[in-house]
Amino acid sequence: MKHRLVALMPMRHSSERVPGKNYRPFGDGRPLFHHTLDTLLGCGLIDKVVINTDSPTIKEQCAAKYPDVIIIDRPEAISGGMTPMNDVLLHDVKTVPSEFYLQTHSTNPIMTAATVKKAVETFFKNYPIYDSLFSVTRVQTRFWDSLARAINHNPNILIRTQDLPPFYEENSCMYIFERNTLIERHNRIGNRPFLFEMDPYEARDIDEEIDFKVAEEIFRQRAGGKA
Repeated sequence: MKHRLVALMPMRHSSERVPGKNYRPFGDGRPLFHHTLDTLLGCGLIDKVVINTDSPTIKEQCAAKYPDVIIIDRPEAISGGMTPMNDVLLHDVKTVPSEFYLQTHSTNPIMTAATVKKAVETFFKNYPIYDSLFSVTRVQTRFWDSLARAINHNPNILIRTQDLPPFYEENSCMYIFERNTLIERHNRIGNRPFLFEMDPYEARDIDEEIDFKVAEEIFRQRAGGKA
């Protein structure tokens, strides 16, 4: 069966910098990946969610709580920490056919279903003028290169940072793309991508131990209606 939109959330069992982070309790006690998985399932515009993993823990938890999620056993050839993400995604799209895919990470637990839904609606509203979408965070600050040369401002004219032309950081929260884009370009980003701006707090990613603690505090503040 070929779907319209499938969500991909690849996860490895091991994590060098934050051991066991994908299934570690986060915020309200749910394992970290449950938060993002619940977000995807709550979006309402995704046909199926696919998890590519080598983790027995994740497989067991999905079988018990998320039986409708498709689990792909990650082959050993693409299980290493140095394997490019696009190689993992190519394996997924060849295993679960769909016209379009949305890819995210379990390490974006503050991202909401409303934001995912808005991104999907934005993509389809603008397709095919834009052939892909990825999420970004607006950055307005003074940048310098390694030779101390100003990149985006004139040091002799000190304007307010909020008046600087914005730069956009690829925050890795979401990518939406056609199947053919990934196969032909070996890339999630097409020729004409749409930059989908996200709230910087909601786009918080967990990469280091301090990120885990900061993200938990943001989660608790927002859950308590304080942020």
